[in-house]
Amino acid sequence: MRIEALLASVAVVVLLGTVAAATLVTGFVADPGPDEPPARLDVAETTLSAGEVTGETATLDVTTYVRHRGGPAENVTVVVRATDAESGLVADTTSRELGAVRDEGEREVSLSVTVPREGGYEVSTILYVDGQRVDTATASVSGVEALEPPRTRTSVAFHQFSDRPSVEYRIASADGDRVTLDVTSYLTNGGDDPESGLRLVVTARHADAYVVADRAETSVGTVEPGLTASPSVQVTVPDDNNYYLDATLWRDGVVLESTRAAANLDPEETISVNETRREIEFEAGDFETGDGGAPDREMETETGAESQPGFGVGAALVALVGSLLAARRWSA
Repeated sequence: MRIEALLASVAVVVLLGTVAAATLVTGFVADPGPDEPPARLDVAETTLSAGEVTGETATLDVTTYVRHRGGPAENVTVVVRATDAESGLVADTTSRELGAVRDEGEREVSLSVTVPREGGYEVSTILYVDGQRVDTATASVSGVEALEPPRTRTSVAFHQFSDRPSVEYRIASADGDRVTLDVTSYLTNGGDDPESGLRLVVTARHADAYVVADRAETSVGTVEPGLTASPSVQVTVPDDNNYYLDATLWRDGVVLESTRAAANLDPEETISVNETRREIEFEAGDFETGDGGAPDREMETETGAESQPGFGVGAALVALVGSLLAARRWSA
């Protein structure tokens, strides 16, 4: 019994010494603290928007919302890949390293991919943690060719009337066999911002031969939102012919909009924009702009073309072929 009592006394002394050491020495027993759950990350949402657009490429801005729950995650990386929807070929890939993610909640990650401005694409967002893929989200985009470069964008367009074209004319003056037309175009700004730097070009084109009789241009000026501008130009053409008035809107050397109206100056014939009801005789000499004056209209088409420095034999041949085809059509 003495041995058991001695051992019990030693055990008590050791226990008391341990308690005393734990009380007096800091860190002798570490606080285990609460157990942390494992990290969980996923792609909550992705959105696409159009970025910079050029004549050949379009940049797609991809915003990814990464959701984090649980404990910290190390070496987090987001990869965005654009794949051609038709061929399956990868068009572009980009990535961003987020490093260590500790705070719970969602965080926004912005990346961009640049693709050819055509067709459609599958845009995949891939989430990696320590080199392992943990989640993937895919979004689709189509009709990329509809994205326009800034230089070709405009909210100004030729006004669409219900009963008349957006280009009209009046006879400003007549001098012998030539007539001057005052041509007015109606341009409406359907956007929210003013538009400026616009230039209007009006071309008078012979209805049958398609020869340019005259061309004029003017600056449109600033068109305020919701308002309509009505710039006018004058073109001078031979009388007793019919013409197409082609109005083209330009900015910085780029065609933005175009439209067409008919100018009926022949008292015996009427044309519309889409059709001609009968053929008319065309003589290239009528359009000569030199000092020699207009040639005699009774001259044969071939003779007049050979003697004039204006449109020459080519235009006369085009007119002759057009007249023969039209005559065959009307005789059928």
